Amino acid sequence: MQKVLFLPLLQMASGHHQVADALIYSLEKRAPEISCRKVEFLSYVNQWMEKAVTELYLKWIYYAPQLYKQVYKHFACKTGYVSNSHLQWYEKLFEKKMEQLLKEEEPDLIICTHAFPSFLVSRLKEKRKIFTPVINVYTDFFINNVWGRNGIDYHFVPSVPLKDELISKLKIAGEQIIVTGIPVDECFEETKGHKKFVPPYTILISGGSNGLGNIPLILQNLKHATHFRIIVLCGKNEKLIHEVASWGVEHIQPIPFVSSREEMNKWYEQADAVITKPGGITISEALCKKLPIFIHSALPGQEEINLRYLVSQKLAHRIDFALSCEKQLFNVLNDEEQRNDWHHHLHTYNRSREAAAWKKVLEILK
Repeated sequence: MQKVLFLPLLQMASGHHQVADALIYSLEKRAPEISCRKVEFLSYVNQWMEKAVTELYLKWIYYAPQLYKQVYKHFACKTGYVSNSHLQWYEKLFEKKMEQLLKEEEPDLIICTHAFPSFLVSRLKEKRKIFTPVINVYTDFFINNVWGRNGIDYHFVPSVPLKDELISKLKIAGEQIIVTGIPVDECFEETKGHKKFVPPYTILISGGSNGLGNIPLILQNLKHATHFRIIVLCGKNEKLIHEVASWGVEHIQPIPFVSSREEMNKWYEQADAVITKPGGITISEALCKKLPIFIHSALPGQEEINLRYLVSQKLAHRIDFALSCEKQLFNVLNDEEQRNDWHHHLHTYNRSREAAAWKKVLEILK
């Protein structure tokens, strides 16, 4: 029996876990002889450390977003691809632990869905301490400088521009890079017939698993817009759930954290558009469902870079809070020409995919 080891980071619900879970489901569904195992690396090293890092991260982006943005930009997003020698401290702290984990698991294939495990695995490969094939599966619409490079055998990228970037800047061979899009659960890939854009529109508002972003502000803007039915995915943000429920507004419905992918798909099926943060997974799910996307806010760091890409490719619309949110939604949803233009860019993005990620994994294992 072949074994595939998935390496995300941190226990909190995140795109890194969702991508790993989606691939595990697809692989186990088609090849039950393959054993898939997901290990969160920091918990493996020390559970207390993982909890402390998670708590620090959430507080950092909430209370000091600009500082987080500056640090992220300095360490992960310098112009061009630079040496990640600044991660030597991380390598010294954790390389032995990663080597130990891989010896214990003895995988036939390693799939990294987060940059930090990828960096460590890549270094072990470069030092010839391990020889297992490794895949980077990128979960954003860009690649930061932390991801492992020289020791990685395959790169699953979201788009053609990223493939071109890896070829031109890192001199990675084109056959090692596959445009797969960001993998999402298969349940999102089937959409009912062509949607009829007729008011009242059902709008799905999301702030990720923790209900973050400018959701209260956009709800205040749409509080009296009764020609919209608004579903608010509050995640684990109990304060937001209680606040929205206390309004008693009939056309606004708060929903707590949705853990089931099938239940999430049902909400997508009801929606005519999505208002969200530019997280790689949520955006990819909405693109699979062919739903117009509006961005209410972006967390510092990764999401801000995703936002720039999505707007530049005309895959999403950014909401301007200086203008009427209601009018901005209507300008797109009521305008057939704008909708057709968006569908054209969506088709171009989807057409660029070379293979489904799970199919390529099976090919590599064979």
